[in-house]
Amino acid sequence: MSKEKVSIVKTTPKPGYAEIRAAVEKSLDLIGGIDDLFKPGKTVLLNPSWVAPPTETEKGCITQPEVTQAVAEIVRAKGARALIAESSAVGVDTQKVIDGSGYRTLKENGYEIIDLKKTPTATVNVPNGVVFKQIEVFQPVVEADVIVSIPKMKTHDQTEITLSIKKLKGLLTDKFKRTMHQEGLFEGVIDLMSAVKPRLAVVDGIYCQEGLGPIFGKPVEMDLVLASKDLVAVDSVCGQVMDFQPEEVLLTMNGARRGLGVYRLDAIEVVGEPIDNVRRRFLRSSEDIPVKVEGFNLIFAGVTCTGCRNTVLSAIVDMKNADQLMYLPGVTVITGDPEIPPFAQTDRVVAVGKCVPEAKRGKNFVPGCPPNNAYVVQAIIGDRAKAKRMYGDGGDLDKEA
Repeated sequence: MSKEKVSIVKTTPKPGYAEIRAAVEKSLDLIGGIDDLFKPGKTVLLNPSWVAPPTETEKGCITQPEVTQAVAEIVRAKGARALIAESSAVGVDTQKVIDGSGYRTLKENGYEIIDLKKTPTATVNVPNGVVFKQIEVFQPVVEADVIVSIPKMKTHDQTEITLSIKKLKGLLTDKFKRTMHQEGLFEGVIDLMSAVKPRLAVVDGIYCQEGLGPIFGKPVEMDLVLASKDLVAVDSVCGQVMDFQPEEVLLTMNGARRGLGVYRLDAIEVVGEPIDNVRRRFLRSSEDIPVKVEGFNLIFAGVTCTGCRNTVLSAIVDMKNADQLMYLPGVTVITGDPEIPPFAQTDRVVAVGKCVPEAKRGKNFVPGCPPNNAYVVQAIIGDRAKAKRMYGDGGDLDKEA
């Protein structure tokens, strides 16, 4: 039985476009080429990460434009149409991400750069969906002949790492992004993957993020490009490059369990650089403790998954950056099913996530699996002030619900 191929290509430090293009070409050649995917006359939707600012290459937040450009040029050389398309996070103006980055230059040079939020929506069925039977994406997504995920290699404050599977969330409308957080992110993303059927992943592992990614993480230069036609396999390999075992990452495990790819190394042929030659332990989101405030209590019960735990930590970072830490003293935040200590003021307990039993949720319950950071911040602040957005348009949270 043949194994799924995942390529790892190493560049020199701070590579320019010519070297990045060569690395992308090599990564695709190592997995057997892409003649079966990029055919003359077909439309190939390239889906980089434009989650939010910062857009500077060295920050490691969005997919480096040169990586996407390299894939686009390879698509064009095969006679296919390269459509570079993405929608940023809820509340974020995608056009601002484009304009603040090298993607604006690509558009000026004739590449098709599409803000999906400005395109018509479309509903697609989810065969055997766990969270969704139907999802709302954008018309260019359903019209594309091939979808290519081009993620940035980063840690994530809810899913441990964000790679080619998690990146697909940018194909959803904001309405369904919010719904996915409420109903179940870890299976919802897999529902999306099963519906849109991406055929290839090219991972930008040049400038990465560790710690409280995907936006506020610490930059890490790795100088890597990885590729595979199996998104589960490439995410498993990327995770191991970052020193995460597949079993630590629910998205990888859920994708494999539902037959959308393989995660075990004995089912994967790693070509190019061996994993051990490029492995580096990335700081976990949960290890990147944001602040310590006297009188503020965090209680994570054993049943808490990484999603809610890391969401709470990331929300506190948001409060720190927004100069709102003064609202933390006296508040107790719980996730999972903990014993609530006697010193906790009942009206100042904030319960986060659907795993909290109904009897312990109280009036400050934040639903979701996991919820968005902004709702956690607002629950902590209560009616004392409005939560400030750290990225986005500052829209009213009440209007987003």
